[in-house]
Amino acid sequence: MGSEGPSVITIHVTGVKKFHGVAENPTETIVSNLKDFMQRGGLPEGLVLGSCSILEAAGQGAISLLYQVFQSSVTEPNAEPSSVGRIIWLHLGVNSGATKFAIDHQAVNEATFRCPDELGWKPQTLSQ
Repeated sequence: MGSEGPSVITIHVTGVKKFHGVAENPTETIVSNLKDFMQRGGLPEGLVLGSCSILEAAGQGAISLLYQVFQSSVTEPNAEPSSVGRIIWLHLGVNSGATKFAIDHQAVNEATFRCPDELGWKPQTLSQ
């Protein structure tokens, strides 16, 4: 007892590809370069950068990839059960009309898009 050391915190980061009205999504750039950036600067002890994934800006068509990202993060191949500590998910979204950074407390996708998503899904055409 007492020799276990601090528990490991793994942070998994996701961003979004381009979508209607946002041809160059800054979250894709940030997430794509995050691992290299953090390797140069280093991380505090006990903090691990897990996956850095870019997701489709899509509803139904992105579910399979999202499930794979989640599944791979909880079944990391080289992790011993005793070394798995806390897991934090950080999703970087984008608001094309924003003039500054903002942190959402809760995000909900209402699936009421004005136009089809990047994979062609138009949720307004679905009957409830």
